[in-house]
Amino acid sequence: MTKNAFILNFFKLYNMLWRLGLPFLKNNKRLKPGFRKRTASLHHTKADIWFQAASAGEAYLAVNILKKLSPETSLKILVTTTTSQGMEILKKNLTGNNTSKLINLKIEWFTFDMPDIIKKAVKTINPCIMVLLETEIWPALLYCLKQNRTKILIINARLSKKSFNNYMKTRFLWKHLAPDLILATSDRDAARYRQVFEQAKVNTMPNIKFESIGTDSHDPYTMVKIKKILPKTLPLTILASVRRPEEKQAGFILKDIFKTFPHQVVAVFPRHMHRIGSWEKLLKSHNFDFYLRSEITCPMESPGIILWDRFGELKAAYGFASVVFVGGSLKALGGQNFIEPAIEGAVAVTGPYYDDFAWATEDIFKKRIVIKKDNWKTIAETIFKALKTPEQKSDRKRRAHEFIESKKGGTQKACDEILKAFDEYI
Repeated sequence: MTKNAFILNFFKLYNMLWRLGLPFLKNNKRLKPGFRKRTASLHHTKADIWFQAASAGEAYLAVNILKKLSPETSLKILVTTTTSQGMEILKKNLTGNNTSKLINLKIEWFTFDMPDIIKKAVKTINPCIMVLLETEIWPALLYCLKQNRTKILIINARLSKKSFNNYMKTRFLWKHLAPDLILATSDRDAARYRQVFEQAKVNTMPNIKFESIGTDSHDPYTMVKIKKILPKTLPLTILASVRRPEEKQAGFILKDIFKTFPHQVVAVFPRHMHRIGSWEKLLKSHNFDFYLRSEITCPMESPGIILWDRFGELKAAYGFASVVFVGGSLKALGGQNFIEPAIEGAVAVTGPYYDDFAWATEDIFKKRIVIKKDNWKTIAETIFKALKTPEQKSDRKRRAHEFIESKKGGTQKACDEILKAFDEYI
């Protein structure tokens, strides 16, 4: 990598901005845990491979990879994370009992991307391979790694449209900091990465997240509690994870589906509990009779709406649903997980916006595992059709699970590429 004047001046300015920001970051509640280690390098030791798993999602990916990684020689591996949640997941799930005996594992906080700090950390760790998960693109880290001649891999890489647009505005910088290999989870993500990092080798891989879907078992106690309040003879429709900007449209869906199919129970799950009060006002404005989940003590005997004011029961409720509309998708909000209701055998419907779950690939819509619609009206029509002519839940569940199985293999692909890169390095 050429040490041109632009790069050197950029990092001088970048370093200065970090210095100005550190006093404020020190008082940030989310950054207080491990703050001393985030701003130092003395606690680090040499590692052959360094994984950076920013938060919870990336931490689970790191866990999957490290559980499957089977080196032929002893390896010192460092895994860093940025958040307390990520740290908790790593420490809970990565132990000597579930990783190879040839792996000497260390878990630490990720050092701030301040050039003066990260340079010392990279020099101390001196990794042969750096594995970044999903969208971990830090300029000073990439620069110092390239100066150190470390091979850089971005695994399970994704790049949202918003992030892509921002990176394209600063492409003049990233062309100097290209990783060695990027394994993207979709053709769309791969195309975006190729434009940002023109010199990088970019391929695709199955998304590792497919290998964690459906592995969680529902709490039997929660299942029993939900079953006790639901009617035995009426179908259950769920409006799941509805976000504030789409509440008005969700109200239209409710009005339409009760008009076309009145004999049903609809459970409304707001994405955030603090919106319960707003939902009460919305339902009253439409003259809907509704019940708070917390106030129901016996099975509902007639059609109506349940406003779900209990947190943590949505996944379990999917198992009782005939149809589920998954929110966060009627506006450009990124979407929510539409695969979870599908694998429970429900007819899963999403709106047109699902950028955060584009990794599920268009195949999931082509094979009708999940149904994608463009607006609230067509979503309401889809719910009506699903209730009027119901399919066997067991058939839908089987097809969803077969689809998930067909998409697995990402973890093994990641392991193969990491070990291949290490063998080529040495």
